[in-house]
Amino acid sequence: MLMKDVDAVTAVHLAAFRGFFLSFLGPRFLRELYRAILADEAGIAFVAAHGDRIVGFVAGTASSGFYRRAAKRRWFRFGVASIGALLRKPSVARRLVRALCAPPKTLSEGALLMSLAVDPTVQGSGAGKLLTRAFVDRARESGVPAVVLTTDKAGNDAVNTFYRAQGFSLAAEYVTPEGRVMNEYILYLEGTA
Repeated sequence: MLMKDVDAVTAVHLAAFRGFFLSFLGPRFLRELYRAILADEAGIAFVAAHGDRIVGFVAGTASSGFYRRAAKRRWFRFGVASIGALLRKPSVARRLVRALCAPPKTLSEGALLMSLAVDPTVQGSGAGKLLTRAFVDRARESGVPAVVLTTDKAGNDAVNTFYRAQGFSLAAEYVTPEGRVMNEYILYLEGTA
């Protein structure tokens, strides 16, 4: 993923994650998030394209502390990007601050796969599998012991099945302060326990 891809990545995110918190925060916030991942020294991000059109992406980080680094370096940009969402629904302020300053800690150590999305019009094409493989390969090159991700447990059978098919194992289940039941998956990389 390149900086010039961020607008297209944001469009894919919004199409794939309708009704989710990050989508509610809006395109300005999402663009800032993906720019922060690209600017981070541990950022890992790839896109899938069909011709000139970006149809999917994966983004995350090879080391812990991304949210702390991003909030410290880009607090003003994230603040400005959040204004629209805060005006629409002021009650999200606490959740937004928690997401940036104290995101949920995974129980497992490793690279964090933060977001994987494929445009709904091309789901089932294999793009998600290729993007996951690219992320895992880059994480392995970074020397981390595992790749970790979280996803909703309820009403999300296809996604949970997808990650298990990619070799991820359920490591934990937890409930967010908002009451969402989450699955934490882990994929141990070659040569690790």
